Amino acid sequence: MKILTVDVGTGTQDIYLYDSRLDIENGFKMILPSPTMMVNHRLRQATQKGEAVLLTGFIMGGGPSAWAAEDHAKAGLPIYATLQAARSFNDDLEAVAAMGIKLVSEDEAQALPPSITRLELRDFDFEAIRSTFERFGVSLKDLAAIAVAVFDHGNAPVNVSDRQFRFDYLDARIRAENRLSAFAYRSDQIPTIMTRLQAVVDSAGHLPVPLVVMDTAPAAILGAMFDPVVAARPRQLIVNIGNFHTLAFRLSRNGIEGVFEHHTGLLTASDLENLIQALADGTLTHEQVFGHHGHGALIYNQEPLVLNHPDYNVVVTGPRRNLLRGSSLKPYFAVPFGDMMIAGCFGLLAAVADVMPELCEPIQHSLQRAENIGTAPWDIPI
Repeated sequence: MKILTVDVGTGTQDIYLYDSRLDIENGFKMILPSPTMMVNHRLRQATQKGEAVLLTGFIMGGGPSAWAAEDHAKAGLPIYATLQAARSFNDDLEAVAAMGIKLVSEDEAQALPPSITRLELRDFDFEAIRSTFERFGVSLKDLAAIAVAVFDHGNAPVNVSDRQFRFDYLDARIRAENRLSAFAYRSDQIPTIMTRLQAVVDSAGHLPVPLVVMDTAPAAILGAMFDPVVAARPRQLIVNIGNFHTLAFRLSRNGIEGVFEHHTGLLTASDLENLIQALADGTLTHEQVFGHHGHGALIYNQEPLVLNHPDYNVVVTGPRRNLLRGSSLKPYFAVPFGDMMIAGCFGLLAAVADVMPELCEPIQHSLQRAENIGTAPWDIPI
């Protein structure tokens, strides 16, 4: 059985092809530029050449692509975007227009001269991944499922903070289903407010196999739990330090005890240490994080988690994990199956086992066997 997993971040898209016939470590993997970085690169090339640009396609991750689009407009060069593509930069289309991007309908886009540089926005390009694998003699024709992770703020109503909206969503999912895989969905079960997750499904088109989508940070946290050192701990605090967002979960055998989410770029090492310690103590408040321009914090279990350094209660993963290198918290840097960069892919694989029980047995067998970790990760809500 084969499952394609794709974890789409800001800097990279991390791709892992699971094959139940192979040891986990022998699965094929690729670390490639993220879609938003690819758009950023192509936009900056167009700016240098003085070209007009049309953006079409779907909602996708912003950040680098949005910065390049704004710089293109500031250079006095024409840049157009269809309504769906424009929402990659902001759900408020008036804010997109204020960036200097001219909004056009699909018909107006088609009427633009053929000389204009056309860029299609999408977080997930199955054909590009398939063709890359096939160049190395690996076929994706026999997949059992595909799983893709992206970060989704959700479509906040006008005059509602997208930070608060995102955190309210996290809180609602934890209260409804206290497990990390609560943030994974089959393609036909995505909440309507999660527009970027839905855009992944729309951009994938008519796939021949089921598609599962998930939020990136819970996927990375879940994947980190397959490090054998991490799996052995009954209670712990795991931090995913991403390029844009830092999310931490306090976990026990009973599920999620607490959570905070912040913007990585606003945090010093000292800031992050203080947040982690307060989450462990159970004293962290939503106002502390939100007032510092983060998303927020919630404590579900007031019993403190004592950060015992020799027992590695603080676990770190993510591309910006060096922010805590040398920290007084003495964190453990998780390396599930020997590869931190695809922790999110391992989390996606575990989530597929949960939301698609028909595929559960071989996945669990592979994940448990590979690191000789027994049943520890499966003893707690994943």
